[in-house]
Amino acid sequence: MRGRLSRTRENPLARHPSPTIGERALNAEDALKAAHSEFLTQRTRIGELFGQIRDLEAEWTEEAIQRITTENTSLKQRVRQLTTDNRTFDERLKAARSNLCFQDRRVADLEARLTTPGSAT
Repeated sequence: MRGRLSRTRENPLARHPSPTIGERALNAEDALKAAHSEFLTQRTRIGELFGQIRDLEAEWTEEAIQRITTENTSLKQRVRQLTTDNRTFDERLKAARSNLCFQDRRVADLEARLTTPGSAT
């Protein structure tokens, strides 16, 4: 039993000795190189993205932007006008259907009067 207790009470650091100052310096140097490499990669990517932004901005002249804005405004006005026209036509269609239904009932009523003997005036 005693041997078992002594094993469980072993110092965990004894199995994994701490790195020496030289090892820590080498590890820090490797981490610094990796960080510098990552910085360079990120700077390159940022430069590429700025180039893409510049290219996209160059494609749109102020005149083209103004023309597209004006066209967009006129199209929005046209959509509003067409929506209003559509509502008007829809109301007219409903009124015409209602009128037709009334006329159908009137014709049916008149036909019934004509076919009923003795109801003609």
